[in-house]
This record gives sequence, structure tokens and C-alpha cells, in this order.
Amino acid sequence: MLRFFKISKGLIQEIPEDDENFATLQKEANWIDAAEPDDEERLQLKNLLRTDLPESDDVEEIEASARCFVDQAGIHVHSLFLNQTEGRHKTSTVACILQQDRLITIRETELADFRLLRMRVRRGQIVVDSPAHLLVTLLENKVENHADTLEDSHRQLEEVSHLVLEDDETELDTIIEKLARLEDSNGKIRLCLMDTQRNISFLLRHLPNRQDYSETLREVMRDVETLMSHTTFLFDKINFLMDSTQGFINIEQNKIIKIFSIASVVFLPPTLVASIYGMNFSIMPELGWDFGYPAALGLMVFSAFAPYWYFKHRGWL
Repeated sequence: MLRFFKISKGLIQEIPEDDENFATLQKEANWIDAAEPDDEERLQLKNLLRTDLPESDDVEEIEASARCFVDQAGIHVHSLFLNQTEGRHKTSTVACILQQDRLITIRETELADFRLLRMRVRRGQIVVDSPAHLLVTLLENKVENHADTLEDSHRQLEEVSHLVLEDDETELDTIIEKLARLEDSNGKIRLCLMDTQRNISFLLRHLPNRQDYSETLREVMRDVETLMSHTTFLFDKINFLMDSTQGFINIEQNKIIKIFSIASVVFLPPTLVASIYGMNFSIMPELGWDFGYPAALGLMVFSAFAPYWYFKHRGWL
């Protein structure tokens, strides 16, 4: 799907498609957003750029030289964005192509960052004066959204911390699953932030008239560095809670093993007594006693109670 936007009086505005054809729209548009474009739409963009569009494998390439470069079509920045599906965070790369009079973004999935940006566009909240300014604003909003996601992760981690350290009824297996998800999300956020650092460094070197946006980019870079430190803090806390959870699980398992160990020791003497009187020898004086059976039972009870009392006295129970 293609969406078209133009810059008018310092604001970015969406252009209604109506019955206008692509040629008319692309001449008027300063930003063309291609979300999951089909073959026909990719062909239209290819003709507009007069070059091949990046394929999915090219967009996902991790080498810096493949993600940020300049060619005859313009300045290319492949930026990693965060996406949440089915309760899990995933990463998706957006190919941004900056030309003198337009910005083209190509992505293979719908992203929350772009939905939020379109909502702010409809409200007249995106103030830009050029496509380059729009690209800087897109990266700035991306970092702000990552900050919100980190705050949400920190809040969830505080809840898990309470469950692990203060709630005795917590299912520890469930806690490990939650911590694993938080660790995975935090790792993906950190990956996106590291990618944004590379994007900003590249734009500071290659963006035309960069003096107009260099201070904004440097502020965004400082925000990224702060968020990177926060992700490190979250990693440390996740690891601490993971170790604590595993420690509590080990304690619970040790308690169970302790119970079985004590039970085996308690029942060992009665078993020995029963084994002795279960032997089939012809001469066993106790067999002729009138109170031999009750005496044997009493001996078994006493032999079981004696080790229990000893363990209790030593504080092992």
C-alpha cells in the first residue's frame, strides 16, 4: 500500500488518493510511504527512482556499508524498527531513500511507529520543512517510542521482582518464562538503538545542509546513549532476578530432597527391626514370648521416633 504526504506551511499533510494517478501523486508528494507494496507498486517506485528497489535480503543485511550508502537514487538508510506481534517484540527493517525533494520509505510490515506518526500528521503535530527534516523527525520519534517501550519493560520487571522476592505463592516456572520474554525484548530494543546510532552517525556525515539538523541529531544520539545505559541496567536486573528465581527453585527442590532423606532415615530402623523378625530361623526366643509381637511393634515405633527427635533437637527440621 502506498501513502502520499506533502509538506505545506511547515506541516506534513496526507494527500487523499481519490482518483489521481501515481504520476500526479508522486509529483506532489514529499513523502511516499510504501507498506507491504505489491509488484505493481514496486514497479511504480522503481520507475520513479530509476533504479532497482532493495529486496528483503538486501534490507536485512547487517553490514554498515549495506545499510547506509549513497547512490544516484539518493541517500539510503536502512533503519531497524521494533514491532510487537502476539505479545512478543520483533524487529523489522525500513528502507529510507532520501532525495532532494522527497523521502521514500519501504517496509514489509505495518509498524506502530508509523501508525503513531500518521496519527500525529492528521492532528497537525509534525512540523518539518524538508524531506531531510522528516527523516530526522522519523528517527527522533523512533527513539522516543523505544524509550516508552523501555519504561514499560521496566514496569513489568518491577512487577516480576515483587513476585519473585516477596510473593511466596508465585509459580516460579511462570516467572522464568516472563523473564525470558523481557530479556528477549530488551535485547531487541538494544539492537534497534545500536542501529539508530549508526544511522545518525551516517546522516551527520552525509545529510545535505546538515548544520540545520546536526544539533537535533546530536541530541537524539545523546538520548540513544542514555537508553543504551538503561538497557544495560535492565539486563543486570533480569539476570539478578533469573539467578534469584533459579535459587528459589533449587531451595524448593532441596526441601523436597531433604524430606525424602529424613523419611528414609526415620523408616530405616523400623525396617531393620522388621527384617530381623522376618527371618525364618528355628531358634528365635522372641517368637515364644507372649508379648513378643507388641514388643516388636513398640521397638519399631521407638526406633522411628528416636532419629526424628534427634533431627528436631539439632534443628534440622
